[in-house]
This record gives sequence, structure tokens and C-alpha cells, in this order.
Amino acid sequence: MGPHPAVAAIRLAVRRVLHDVLTELTDLPRTPSGTVPRAARRTGASAPPLVLVACSGGADSMALASALAFEAPKLGIRAGGVTVDHGLQAGSDLRAAEVVSRMTALGLDPVESVAVRVGRDGGPEAAARDARYGALDEAADRLGAAAVLLGHTRDDQAETVLLGLARGSGIRSLSGMPEVSAGPGGPGRTGRGHRYRRPFLQVDRQTARKACMVQSLAVWDDPHNMDPAYTRSRLRHEGLPALEKALGKGVVEALARTAQLSRDDADALDSWAAEAESGVRDEDGRLECAKLYALPPAVRRRVLRRAVVAAGSPAGSLFARHIEEVDRLITGWRGQGAINLPGRVEAQRQGGRLVIRQG
Repeated sequence: MGPHPAVAAIRLAVRRVLHDVLTELTDLPRTPSGTVPRAARRTGASAPPLVLVACSGGADSMALASALAFEAPKLGIRAGGVTVDHGLQAGSDLRAAEVVSRMTALGLDPVESVAVRVGRDGGPEAAARDARYGALDEAADRLGAAAVLLGHTRDDQAETVLLGLARGSGIRSLSGMPEVSAGPGGPGRTGRGHRYRRPFLQVDRQTARKACMVQSLAVWDDPHNMDPAYTRSRLRHEGLPALEKALGKGVVEALARTAQLSRDDADALDSWAAEAESGVRDEDGRLECAKLYALPPAVRRRVLRRAVVAAGSPAGSLFARHIEEVDRLITGWRGQGAINLPGRVEAQRQGGRLVIRQG
């Protein structure tokens, strides 16, 4: 008899991602002499590659940890784990130590806990996320990990799409979380562009919890996930159930499909904008307003966003309303003054050119 269907589903999802990691490692960049550069070699060309799981101790990440521990050895991959202690609850250090013990019992090695200090920028949820990714990046660099697996499920994806819709941030926000990403910090070092993997984006939260139950895996339910003070918690326990009551079952699946369709569209528009950008600059590299005006609005706004980020504005603090204000310097020019943007960046129209610089 094979494994329980829930266990089989999570193992299959992880197996696919591990195959992707191995495929990419066999295609590492090489020098003209044919050798693998040292920076790339560190991610697994000279030794069995290491894949880490980011584990909070919750059902989603424990199911992911168990599947990684089962599948990795069969593919010649070392499997390890990291848990992040955010220090936001009393006894969080003890909880982190318990998660380390559970991952070790699964056979993961290396396993460690990393304590972080959560700031205040962007609100509590964003600050905790930034601190968590910073800790995971540091651990992955130090341990030479080829990838870090994250336990986000299809339900998490649906919530992310709705949050993006509520912010009115455009199609990129509606595309939700990608299956493969570099994390908030950007591509960075060698291999970082494909560092984070989300095997469970097509797996619902209930399947992950069921997999833990049938394997007798102890899980921890974070009280923050039930706290109505947090936007995502309210959406999870009030917003989505209300939508399903009004519209019927299938809302989560539909939102997840919307994410994939939106991502395909957003990727295509981003590629178009990247190609168009060089054609709207003069010989000195300045943006020409007339040429920008001729672009389709969706492409033009992407070109503007790229330019604002390149000038020093933090991408995470740059919202649709900011780009709309800059866009009015092109489409609704009435002699208005400079637009102040996050990161002390300002955009101003001067002599038919758009000047974007840090003040």
C-alpha cells in the first residue's frame, strides 16, 4: 500500500522542485576553459547540493520538512532546515529550539535556529517578513545552500491576490507569489535569483495539515495567525469565508488561477518595458517625454517604475499612486513641480525630459 494521498501529494510537489534544482545545477555557468566558477561551485557543483527548508513548526512547513527529508536522499541531495525566531512572543526561543528538535528527528542536517530583531518599517507584518528573509539569506549564503523551500500553499496565494487587489497595486500584485524567486532583496549573488522555491502553491492548506496528521507530526499553530490585529488573519478567517459563502466553493482555486494568468501577463509587459526603455532615452540617457507618451500606458508606467527604482527608491515602498503621479508629468503636463517619491527620490519635467534623481 502506498502513502496516504495527502502525503503522496506533498512528496510529489517537493520531488518536482528538487528535480528542477538538480537540472539547474547541471547547467551552471562555466569559464572559457570549461571549469565552474568558484562562486557557482559553492552551491553544489563539487559536493552533494544542500537544500534548506524554512520551518516555523506550523502544519505547512512541517509537511514540507517531512517531504524534503523523504525525497532529498533519493536524489543525492542533502536536506537541512532553518527556523527563524522573531522574538515577538514570550518563549519564542524555546519554541524555536523545539522546531529544531523536530527537524533533526526527521533526519534533516544541518538544522539551526536564527534569532532576528523585527523593526517597524512598513508595519509589523512587512517588518517581520523582511527580518525573516534577511535571516534566511544569511543562513543560505553561509551554508552554501542551492535553494530554500518555503511552505506557502494555494490558500496563501489566494490571500496574497486579494491583498494585492485591495491595495489597487496593479497586475503584478495580482500575480501573487512566484514559484521561484530571489526574495525581497533581489537577485544579488550567484544563484540567488532562483533561491526561494514554493512547492505547495498548487497544494491546499488542508492537504498539508492532513499529511502532518497521518504522519503523526506535531505542529504549532501560531497565535498571530488568529489575531484580528493582522490584516492577513482577518482576511483568512473573515474575508475568504465570506466570499465563499457569497460566491460558492472554488474561490481559492479561482484566485490561484488568477495569480498565474496575471503573472504571465505581467512578465510579458515587464519584458516589453525592458526592451522599450532604451528607445525612449536620448544620447545622454535622459528620458524623453514625447517618446514616453507614445508608449502604451502599461508599458510606460513600467519604464517609469524601473527608472524610479534605479534612482534609489525602494521597490517595496513604491506604490501605484506614486507612479501615477510621475506618469502625469508625461500625460497631464500643466507645469506642475517635482514629485517627491520614497527614498528621497524626486521626478521633474525639464525641457521635454523627465529627470529622476535622488535629492
